[in-house]
Amino acid sequence: MTFIPKPHEIYKHFKGNLYQIVTIAQHSETGEQLVIYQAMYGDFKTYARPLAMFTSEVDKVKYPEVQQRFRFELQGADADRQTRETDAVSEAQGVAAQPVAPAVQIEVADEEPALDPLVLEFLDADSYEQKLNILAGLHHRITDEMITTMAIACDIEVNDGETEERFEELKNCLLTMEKFECNRLR
Repeated sequence: MTFIPKPHEIYKHFKGNLYQIVTIAQHSETGEQLVIYQAMYGDFKTYARPLAMFTSEVDKVKYPEVQQRFRFELQGADADRQTRETDAVSEAQGVAAQPVAPAVQIEVADEEPALDPLVLEFLDADSYEQKLNILAGLHHRITDEMITTMAIACDIEVNDGETEERFEELKNCLLTMEKFECNRLR
């Protein structure tokens, strides 16, 4: 038994991008468990990866500069669940966790670059006021992809158009939500 991600959980790839779990699937021929997950950036592509590969530890030989323990780390209030459950399984088996053989470690070559740290901060913000402050800090360098990511995270639809118009639309929606929803984030 290994750690199993749950639908709707958010994970951070060791290269910095965020992904949301859609479901755990089973390969129709081999029976292998697959993690189906969606990128929370760019064009929101959906990926499938074997469970063992998804929950494996980062290869410290290939990526010595990476501080993250797991290839994909659980984010949010329950983030330590991944470490607890993985360590419990390792102790129960009496075997230290070993990295997956390099032949199995296949990376998607066209993964987007890491999200801007302020966008990550926006996603983690606890109030609309904080989100608005972060948005104001991003104004001088915001991109359409950033606006789309933040809008989706807040369950807001922002129409296509000029970046400045989209920025203002997102800002106005957040101001309205702050005013009428009393900082009650969904």
